[in-house]
Amino acid sequence: MRINFIDALGKARQVDRVTYGSDEAKILELKLMQEIRHEAPAKRITLRELFDEYCEVRKNEIRESTLDKFKRIMEYHIMPELENIKLEKLDTRLLAQWKLSMENKDISLHTKQAAFSVFRALLNYAVKMEHILKNPLVRIGNFKSPGEMKKEMDFYTADEFKKFISVARQNAQEAEKRGFLSEWDYYVFFAIAFYTGLRKGEIHGLQWKDISKGYLSVKRSVTQKLKGEDRETPPKNTASVRTLQIPIPLKMILDEHKKHWKQYEGFNSTFKVCGGTKCLRDTSIENHNKRFAQLAGVKKIRIHDFRHSHVSLLANNGINIQEIARRLGHSKIEMTWNTYSHLYPKEEEKAVEILNKIV
Repeated sequence: MRINFIDALGKARQVDRVTYGSDEAKILELKLMQEIRHEAPAKRITLRELFDEYCEVRKNEIRESTLDKFKRIMEYHIMPELENIKLEKLDTRLLAQWKLSMENKDISLHTKQAAFSVFRALLNYAVKMEHILKNPLVRIGNFKSPGEMKKEMDFYTADEFKKFISVARQNAQEAEKRGFLSEWDYYVFFAIAFYTGLRKGEIHGLQWKDISKGYLSVKRSVTQKLKGEDRETPPKNTASVRTLQIPIPLKMILDEHKKHWKQYEGFNSTFKVCGGTKCLRDTSIENHNKRFAQLAGVKKIRIHDFRHSHVSLLANNGINIQEIARRLGHSKIEMTWNTYSHLYPKEEEKAVEILNKIV
């Protein structure tokens, strides 16, 4: 048996013992743990110090946008109350108080659960680095609310999208009459999102050289920073680097849009399809999304829900889930199935449908 721990001076140590039989091993483990608790209290660093260490270690291991999201959640929901607490003092009682304060905040269940997940990941890191022996947050449990239903994905039907995109096109045409071509970018952005299912960052990163002979290649993604320049990276994973055949309606839209862009002096193949030298701003896209939905008389959906709309259209027309996973750039088909399985009839139901036809 081997137990790793941090001694009172902050040094990593090991205790090795030989035992026989599971019962004897459990007794010896309890005895050793009691001895270690007296000899080796948790390393005396604060939660803020742990947070800074984690960010420094992980900055080259995970996507910059993922780390930024982690930082924002920690700074908004965890650090204000707990940043100066020593890890050795971070017990279940204190964490229960933090959870109660989160329960009383006027924020969504999704936000609360995201905060819990981020906090748990940080303390799991503390365990891995042997700052603490175990994660005290595990005993607290994540946020649950029987009376509050988690927001489900939403989507446009083909008819709803036609109404939406018709308004977007009319808006671009009216702007062009006044001498402005930039509104076409928003029309094209939403068309690409619906017809291809690309992620927002992938549309931001799309350049004219990525479109050729009726195919569209996803090679990069752009994340917009709250402060500083946009960050261009490879797509989310290797499966996200993909080439898709362009549907005819979208091909016509892109051909028309390229003619608009060719009117600009200095236009070249590295221009972004939506935005030119700089991609459209997320806030502006969201504002157009709200306005177009209102004018079209359809419900307003999130930008990411255009991706769901793409999947819904394909699934409801019998497209195989493997092809949907490929088009979405999912690294594992399980990801697609776990997200969109509700769009497919259960195998049992399909079997009964077939048997019902035999009279």
